[in-house]
Formats: sequence, structure tokens, C-alpha cells
Amino acid sequence: MNVRRHHISGMAVAAVTALGLGTLSACSTDSAAAGGTEKFDVVASFYPMAFLAERIGGDHVNVTSLTEPGQEPHDLEISARQRAQLEEADAALFLKGLQPSVDEAVGQSGIGTKIDATTLTTLEEHGSEVGGHADGHEDEHAAEDEHGHEETGGKDPHIWLDPVKYAEVAEGVGKAFAKADPDHAADYRKNTADLVAKLGALDTEFKNGLAAAKTKVFITTHAAFGYLAERYGLTEEAISGLDPESEPSAARVKELEKMAKADGVTTVFYETLVSDKTARTVARDANLRTDVLDPVEGITDKSRGTDYFAVQRANLKALQTALGTA
Repeated sequence: MNVRRHHISGMAVAAVTALGLGTLSACSTDSAAAGGTEKFDVVASFYPMAFLAERIGGDHVNVTSLTEPGQEPHDLEISARQRAQLEEADAALFLKGLQPSVDEAVGQSGIGTKIDATTLTTLEEHGSEVGGHADGHEDEHAAEDEHGHEETGGKDPHIWLDPVKYAEVAEGVGKAFAKADPDHAADYRKNTADLVAKLGALDTEFKNGLAAAKTKVFITTHAAFGYLAERYGLTEEAISGLDPESEPSAARVKELEKMAKADGVTTVFYETLVSDKTARTVARDANLRTDVLDPVEGITDKSRGTDYFAVQRANLKALQTALGTA
């Protein structure tokens, strides 16, 4: 295996163990080991990146996520111990612009293979014109800056929610793994092809499942679903911008109430990792129901599924119900 071996002192292992970082791959039972294993050690920034690494790497990788289950990834601050953990890994897989602390830590690390998912597909602007309407969203730009989305040039980083774009990222990750660990390149290529095929099937499910929607408009608490909406001919109207915790203006709430009546909107969607208070307030004022639309930023006990595919299919079902197709 053409992967560098690491030697970590007992003290370093204990320090990393104290972090409580979960290893997503079944390849290793040692959740502390981001480096120092006999496998290709990958540190992933958060769940969608870890999921790709696990599916593509299979038995040859040890995958550890910097973002713990249930932690809001936008708010992650990298600790000194996690920086040391990065130095011990063979590869880092991250999505530049979503977690500025990760971007900085990876950039400053001496890790040999740095895989930025934003370079593997094209990014677009969604936060500045939520739902395709540019009126009344000046406050969203400030919210984007607070969470570091300016790192992507003001473009929306939530590419994993579009199965087609996620598949493009998967293909790039597979190639990077094959280059960094050529002894297992054939397996990485096979695993990548299998994953891309499954994502293609998911794309077809969304396409067919939403084709007969009675309304094309849906309301969410934050603008995470721009790529998904664009892919399937829908319009996302976000209460807030790309920042999941920013407070909407009174004018924005009033605008959404009028839009809901005009477009036959039935549901205000909220997500699992942030408070549903704003969604319920808007829903109550506009006489709408609430439901979960999960941005799949992390899997918890509250998630409607145990992995990316299960949660995305739950999202499809929720959209079908809200848009009048089910």
C-alpha cells in the first residue's frame, strides 16, 4: 500500500480520543484514529464529505469527521488538537466556504492531499436572490459574511443537496483517492462508479416524483436548497439567507405570507440542527403547517434516515406532500 505510515505517541492518541470524534467508516473501531492506522486516513470536514469518503474508500480508508453528529457545521471552530489531527492524516476532504475554520486549518496544515469539493463542480449564487427574488434581502449578505460564505465568492456552498452535483464531487474524490493511494485505485474507481450510479437513480426519483407538483414554491428557514430547487424546476423562498440562524425582517415575513397565499404554499420547512421557532412563527401567522426538510449536514437521532440516501428520500416525500404530488 503506497500510503505513508504514522507513529503517534500514546499522549497524542489520548488527546485525540478526548475529542470524542466519531469515525464514520466501519473500517476502524478506533474512533480516535484520524492518523496512524494501516489504512488511508481521511479527515472530512462534515457529514456529506465523510459520507463520500466512506463510500468511495470502502475497506481501505479510515474516515473521521471534524464535525460531530448534531453539531451545526457552520459554527465549527477547529481546536488545536484537531489541527494536530489533520497533520497526522493522509488526506483532508472539505468544502471551502462552508466552514471558514476548517478552510484555515487545512490551508495551514502540511497534509499531502487536500481535496476541496468546490473545485470538483460549479457553484452558483442563490443566497443573494433567495427564491429568484432580489427584493428585501440586503440583510442576508451580512449573514453570509458572518458564516464565511464570502470564501466562495458569495456563491452557495450547499452542492451536496443536488444529487447530480454531488455525483460530480464524488467522481473528483474518487480520482483524488486513486492518485494518493494507487495500490487501491481499482477499488476506488469501482466504488465511485457504484456511488455515482446510486446518485443517478436518486436524481431520477426526484425528477419523476416532483414532475406533477401542483405548486412549485416551497418555504424554508434558510436557503440551503437552491441547487435542489433549480435542478427540479422548483422555487425556494427562504425566511433567512444562507445563514441558518439569522433573524428575518418583519417585511420579509409579511412578503412570505402574501406569497404563500398567491402561490398555494401549504408548508414552512425547518431543519433538524437549528431551532424551529422562526418557522413555527411564520407558519402560525400565515396559517400554514410545518415539516422537516433536512439539509443533510449531519445525521442524528432526529434525522429521518440513517444515511444521505435515506434522508434525501425523506426530503422527497416531504416535498411531494407539501407541493401536492402525494
